[in-house]
Amino acid sequence: MSLETLLPFAVGGAILLSFLGAVSLFTNARSSAEDRLDRLKEPRRRDDKHRGDGLKHAAQKAAPALSKALTPKTDAEISALRLRLVNAGFHNPAASQFYLALKSAVALGGLAAGTVYGMANYGMTLNTAFAAIIAGGLCFYLPEGVLHFMVKSRKEQVFLGLPDVLDLLVVCVEAGLGLDAGMRRVADELEDSHKAVCEEINICNKQLNLGSPRRQVLHDLGVRTGVDDMRALAAVLIQADKFGSSIGEALRTQSDSMRTKRRQLAEERAQQTAVKLIFPLVLFIFPGIFAVLVGPAALMIIDGVLV
Repeated sequence: MSLETLLPFAVGGAILLSFLGAVSLFTNARSSAEDRLDRLKEPRRRDDKHRGDGLKHAAQKAAPALSKALTPKTDAEISALRLRLVNAGFHNPAASQFYLALKSAVALGGLAAGTVYGMANYGMTLNTAFAAIIAGGLCFYLPEGVLHFMVKSRKEQVFLGLPDVLDLLVVCVEAGLGLDAGMRRVADELEDSHKAVCEEINICNKQLNLGSPRRQVLHDLGVRTGVDDMRALAAVLIQADKFGSSIGEALRTQSDSMRTKRRQLAEERAQQTAVKLIFPLVLFIFPGIFAVLVGPAALMIIDGVLV
């Protein structure tokens, strides 16, 4: 293979590795308080206070400069960006800065790759500028598409796992546990099967342990997940806590409603299957059937005409 053939694959791999590295920064970032607690638990780690991953520290230092040009100017835009990242599961306060830095870095990388590709194929012509602009534009919007897909996937995970979580929470509440203790038990029991919902419940438990009001914690839960059913559940629990009604009955009613909605969604998708199968049938299966059925007759007709 020539250098021109390998160049697009090398650039694509570099962009993918950059994105995976940024995601690991978002998800694995630890607070200074957690680091201090770990050092207290393990004295041998005290000497490693100033040691760490060089790439991670370099990215943290470069993030403010890279994200400066794309930083939103108004508080509303900043809040909207943070909400999208939280809906995708990135709860780090610096996630928005890393995201904007990643967006700038990927765009610059695409611009450079397009320039190199254009110079290798077209030289100093207008086509090189077009190749650089197109590659830079595509790479600029690539993180937006990935973030949209992650938000959609996480919302679906929360929506599909919420009925099972509520069923277990109803059992815990009716068995005599309080709402806070029931949420902790649910988060421990269903952590493997419904990880997204349990992560949000664990955040609620930490906020409650820190003394935050339950109403505010439940309201933040609905906003943080971005799922309408979770917002409705939070509103029901807030009303039940405010008026002193039975939380178990409210949870059971909400669980039945969500399970019915999930079943209706499954039936809707099943009904759409026939329509979605039309395109692969027409594009891939029908030409083969047509060739098998009509091919011999067409050959006989051609032989008869030629004779």
